Amino acid sequence: MTDVQTGTVRTNVPARLDRLPWSRWHWMIVIGLGTVWILDGLEVTIVGNLSGKLAEPSSGLDITQSQVTGLAAALYVAGACTGALFFGWLTDRFGRKKLFLLTLGLYLVATALTALSFDTWWFFLFRFLTGMGIGGEYAAINSAIDELIPARHRGRIDIVINGTFWLGAALGALLTVPLLNGLPTNLGWRVAFGLGAILGVVILLVRRHVPESPRWLFIHGRADEANELVDSVEAEVRRETGRELTEADNYITIRQRRSTNFLAIAKTLFARYPKRAVLGFSLFIGQAFLYNAITFGFAQILETFFQVEPGNSGYYFAVIAVGNLLGPLLLGRLFDTVGRVPMIAGSYIVSGLLLLGTAWLFHNGSLSATTMTACWWIVLFFASAGASAAYLTVSEIFPMETRAMAIAFFYAIGTAAGGITGPLLFSKLVGTGKVDDTVLAFVIGAIVMIIGGLVELALGVRAEGKSLEELATPLSADQADVPSQRTPGERSRVPGTTTTG
Repeated sequence: MTDVQTGTVRTNVPARLDRLPWSRWHWMIVIGLGTVWILDGLEVTIVGNLSGKLAEPSSGLDITQSQVTGLAAALYVAGACTGALFFGWLTDRFGRKKLFLLTLGLYLVATALTALSFDTWWFFLFRFLTGMGIGGEYAAINSAIDELIPARHRGRIDIVINGTFWLGAALGALLTVPLLNGLPTNLGWRVAFGLGAILGVVILLVRRHVPESPRWLFIHGRADEANELVDSVEAEVRRETGRELTEADNYITIRQRRSTNFLAIAKTLFARYPKRAVLGFSLFIGQAFLYNAITFGFAQILETFFQVEPGNSGYYFAVIAVGNLLGPLLLGRLFDTVGRVPMIAGSYIVSGLLLLGTAWLFHNGSLSATTMTACWWIVLFFASAGASAAYLTVSEIFPMETRAMAIAFFYAIGTAAGGITGPLLFSKLVGTGKVDDTVLAFVIGAIVMIIGGLVELALGVRAEGKSLEELATPLSADQADVPSQRTPGERSRVPGTTTTG
C-alpha cells in the first residue's frame, strides 16, 4: 500500500521478483540487455585487428599502428569512463530503461560516423563518443539485470552476460579477415564499423520490450507501476509453468525519493562501505589493466614478433575470444554454488600466475604464434570469469539508490587506471620490438591481477543466493524493516537517512 501524503511505501516487490522461477520473461531480459557486450567486444576487436591496415598509406587515414592501439584505444576507454559517470548518474535519477535506450543510440550514431572518418581527428573524436555510449551501457545494463534476475540465478547470469563480450570479440575477429583481405584497404575497415552499427540497430529493436526495473519504480514514487509490472510477470509465469507461485511475505518500507545526491553517494561508498570500496577498486583495476592493455595490442604482438600478416591476425584473436567466452559459460554457475569469494579470488590469482608462465616462455623464445595464442586461451579462460565477476560484485554490494553510480564510479576509476594507462604503456612497450619490453608488459598485467585476487580473499562479500536488499539495505528503507548483511567492521546504513525529493 502507498501513503501518498507521507511518500512512504511498504512493498514486497523485491521478494516477489526473487522467488520467481526461471521463465521466458527472464530470457527476454538476458537477450535484450545482455547483447550489448557483444557490441563492446566487436568494437575493441575490430580496432585491434584493423590497426595494421589502418596504418597503411592506402587506408585513407594518416595514422600509425601505435596511434590506433595506443591513443585511439585510450580515447575509447576515456570516453567509456566519462559516459559511465555521466549516464550512471542519469540512470539512478531517470531510470534504467530510458538510459539503456539512450546510450545504445549514442553508440549507434558514433560508430556509424567512425566509419565515415576522413581525418585522424574525426576518427579519434568518434572513438571517444563510441566509448561514451558503451560506458553508459555498463551502468544502466548491470543495474537493470541485477534488479530483474532472481537472487539464486544472479551470479551466473550476470557473469555469463558480461562474458558475451567475447562472442562479439570472436565475431569481430572473424569479420575483419574477409573485409581486410577481400575489399580495398580504404573500404574494408569502414564496412567493419558500419556492420557494428547495424547490429546495434537490431539490439535496439529487441530492447524496446525490456521493462523498467520495479525496484527503481517503487523507490521513485511509482509503486503502483511496480506492482502492476510484477503482477503481469507473475501472470505470465503462471501461464507458462501451470502452477501457482509461493507467497512472498518479506516486506520493506521505503521513504520514496526522486534522486540521490552526489554527497549521499560518496558517503555511502566511502564512509559506510570503505572495505567494499577498496574491493571494487582492486577488482576493476586488475581486470581493466589486463584486458584493455593486452586486448588492444594482441594483433600488434603477433605481427611484431611472429610476422603474422595484418589481415590474418583475426583468426588468432577469434581463438582466444572463444576461451574467454567459455570461461564464464562453464564456470559461471560455480559463483552461485561454490561461492563468490573462492571463485573470484581463484580466477584472478590463477590467471595471473598463468600469465607469468606465459611471459617466461615468451622470454625464452619457446613460443610461436600458435602456442602464444594457446597460452592466452588458457589465461583468459580463467581471467574472463573473474573480470565478469568484478561487474557483478559492485552491482550487488551497494544500496539500490547508488547502484548505477557505484557501477559507473568503480568502472570509471578502475578502467581509467588500467584501461587508459594500459594501452598507452603496452603499445609503447610492444612498439619497441624488444622481447624484454613485452615481457615486462605481461608481468605488470599478471601482478595487478594477482593483487586483485588477494584483495578478494581478504575483503570479498559472500553474496551468493542473497537478495540485493539483504546485501545492502536501501538508503530509503526503515532501519528496522530489513535485516542487514555487511562486511565485518562496516555499517550497513546510517540511521536517519533523508530523502531528496
